[in-house]
Amino acid sequence: MTAAAVLTGLEGLAMLACGIYLLVMGLAGTPDSPRQAETGGITVLALAVLPLIAARGLWQLRRWSRGPAMITQLMALPVAWTLFNGGGALIAAGVVLAVAAVAALALVVNPTATEALGIGPRES
Repeated sequence: MTAAAVLTGLEGLAMLACGIYLLVMGLAGTPDSPRQAETGGITVLALAVLPLIAARGLWQLRRWSRGPAMITQLMALPVAWTLFNGGGALIAAGVVLAVAAVAALALVVNPTATEALGIGPRES
């Protein structure tokens, strides 16, 4: 569970950094569309909340955290594919994100994690 929490938290922190970057570039930089950069930055900042909350829940072994963690990983896969198809340095970023998402997803759905979170059939 610790590894799943760390991976999910790192994804959240990366999204937070990306959102801050987009927001700052929209406000202080010279993007093609400042309004679009600012809106994108705010959107990414809002979306960063999900993996950060999920990571905290996984760390504390909260049962509810599995769903948001799985959603985070499933949302990361199309992003990884887009990065991979972007070319250049984005290929490496896409591969890293895909590996992290698949690893975190596998960690969250394995029987040990299910048991640790108290999910699954209960014996009578």
